[in-house]
Formats: sequence, C-alpha cells, structure tokens
Amino acid sequence: MSRNIYSVGQVNAYIKDVFDGDFLLRNLSVQGEISNCKYHGSGHIYFTLKDEAGAISGIMFKGNRIKGLRFPMKDGDMVVVTGSVSVYEKGGTYQIYAREITLAGAGDLYVRFEQLKQELEEMGMFAPEYKKPIPGFARRIGIVTAPTGAAVRDIIQISRRRNPFVELILYPALVQGEGAVESIISGIMALDAMDLDVLIVGRGGGSIEDLWAFNEEAVARAIFSCNTPVISAVGHETDTTICDYVADLRAPTPSAAAEQAVFSYQEWQNTLNNYRLMLGRAMSNHMEAVEARLAGYTKQLGYLSPANRLDEKRQYAIGLEQRLASAMEHLIEEYKGRLALYAGRLDGLSPAKKLSQGYSYTMNKEGKTVTSTAQVAVGDTIEIFVSDGALGAQINQIKEDISWKKN
Repeated sequence: MSRNIYSVGQVNAYIKDVFDGDFLLRNLSVQGEISNCKYHGSGHIYFTLKDEAGAISGIMFKGNRIKGLRFPMKDGDMVVVTGSVSVYEKGGTYQIYAREITLAGAGDLYVRFEQLKQELEEMGMFAPEYKKPIPGFARRIGIVTAPTGAAVRDIIQISRRRNPFVELILYPALVQGEGAVESIISGIMALDAMDLDVLIVGRGGGSIEDLWAFNEEAVARAIFSCNTPVISAVGHETDTTICDYVADLRAPTPSAAAEQAVFSYQEWQNTLNNYRLMLGRAMSNHMEAVEARLAGYTKQLGYLSPANRLDEKRQYAIGLEQRLASAMEHLIEEYKGRLALYAGRLDGLSPAKKLSQGYSYTMNKEGKTVTSTAQVAVGDTIEIFVSDGALGAQINQIKEDISWKKN
C-alpha cells in the first residue's frame, strides 16, 4: 500500500491555508496581559499575550503602529489585541498579527475618541485658519490645571527661570473625575475674561480614563471659543487628546508649554545687546563714511572757493608772465644776433669805412656821383671826397684805359 509523503514546508503551507481560510481567525479581538514586549529597531513590536489558561505570540508591524497603538505598551498591560491569527511558515508557529491594540476596558473610550475627533474635524474646529498665534512676549499667563501636582510645579519653575517678571494666574481646576469637565470649562471662561496674553490648559500624565475630561466635546468647544490663545499641555508626549487638536498650539508636556509660552528674559537681553552692538557698529561705520564724504566735500569746496580760484588765476598769470619774459628774452637775443649780422654787413658797405681804406668818392658839378668817364668832360670841375675831407679838382685829361682792371 502506497502513502503520500509531504515536506515540512508543504505541511506548514497547508496549515497556513487552513488558518487563513477560517473567517473567525481573519478578524478577531483577544484580551490578555502583555509580556516579553520588545520594540525592534525595524519598528516592529514583538510580544506575548497571555492569561491564566495559555499564551500566544504576537507581532505588530511598523505600518500598523501609527494608527493602531496610541499608548506606550509595556509588560503587564492588560490589552485587547485586534487582528488575525496565521501561521509563520518558516518557524512552523502560529501567532496573532495585530492591527490595533487598546488597553483593556478602554476600548470603548478609544472608539468615542475617534468618533468625536472625526466629527469635530469635519466641523472645521481643527482647521489651521482658526489657530491664533502665540504672542512672543507674553506678560500675563493664565493656567487651568490642578493646584497641586507636578504639572503646575513644572510650569511655575520653568516660568520663573525663563522670566521672573511674567505674571502667572492659576485657576485651580479639577482635572479628572466627576465635575472635572465643568471645572475646566469654568477656568477657561474665567481666565479668558481677564484679558490675558495666553492660556495653558492641561495636567500631568495618566491613563486614558484619567485624561478623559480633556476629550470631552464641551471642553473642546470652550477652547475653540476662547478669545485668548490656548496652549494644550495634557499628559506625556505620547498622550494625545481632543484638546490638543482644538488648541492653538499643542505642547507635549506642561514643562514644554511653559517653554513655549514664556519668553526667555536672558535670551531677550542677549538679543538686545547684540542688536545694540550691531547698531553701534552700524552707526560708527556710517559716521566714518559721512566724515569721509564731508572731508571730500570740504576739499572740493576749497578748490572751488573764490580765494582759491583767485590764487589759481594769480598763479596762472605769474606763469604767463614768466613765459612772456622768457619769450621776450629769447626774442631779444634773436634780434640782437640778427642786428649784429646786419651791422656787420652794413659796416662792410659803409662809405666812410671805404674812404678810410684809401678809396674816394667823386661828384660832378651837378652833384652826381661819377662812376663813368662819360659823365665828365675835360675842363669840368669835380669834387673828390676822401676820409678826412674833400678835394676840388678840374678834369684836364680823360683816360679810358682800364688795364688795371685786368691786373
């Protein structure tokens, strides 16, 4: 007789198909206590869900944590895990794959929370255009919280450290239990009527039941209607309430709310000192630039002043005078040279000098210079001029022999 033999993987795959095909196992909620809770670096959470009768392994993938887990889960928490049960084929084990995990007994509160949140969001109460800006230099700050506890102590301590001149006005309110909603609303309305700069509404951490007063619609509407900017500071950083969405600003803790509401006096002083130094440097640089321009204008004005212009003209006239004198001297020297040349030439042509050299000058009786024998006749009287006088003579012979010229 033959029999079928299957691999381990085939068996695990078959069992997985059986689990996945079961309608109940595809969507169920299981209540139990958390143990072996481990937050993996990948973002997944591994845990064991147990009760007095047994235990089942579980995992919540990173993608489901954003909407499916709204509190810091830890060992010992009583929770309700909603998801599906399937087989991990590689290990041959079955486990619950969680889509949502809520604290046991608080599941209905989470449902109410999500319903109210969706309703108010559709009404526009979370819209950013309704958010009022938190003033940067608040002087009077209202606080709606319990008069005792860590929340109010932290707010006072941080406010005093950051700015001891800020006035804090506390409305001691009930923050949980019966009458908490009415007390919180009364505190908001009373402080809103005091013309304060900002309100802090909140309390310290706790369970969802402890924080539920801040999830009530009446409180949300009181915050939305408040004329004073409101900072919501409820619980720890991981806690989220309806007030956080309605408020103008959400602070993760009451301490953070004080940091956001109260400006640091020391930082303001440091900023003011820096501005003072910057202004001083700017003024100094500006004055230096103005003085430099003034010096330039003074120098230009000195150049353009009538006295300076007159001095320039006088200096220019002196220069022209010197140039004219130099030109005159040069011209006189030139004319002296030319005159000496002309005098030398004229001296060479002087009749007196010729006469002193043995030459004579002859005039006929008509007073004309005799330069040719044709101008005189025998018997004519003539006058002969020599260097020291004149000689009267009569022509008694005319010779036309000029043989001396040939010599």
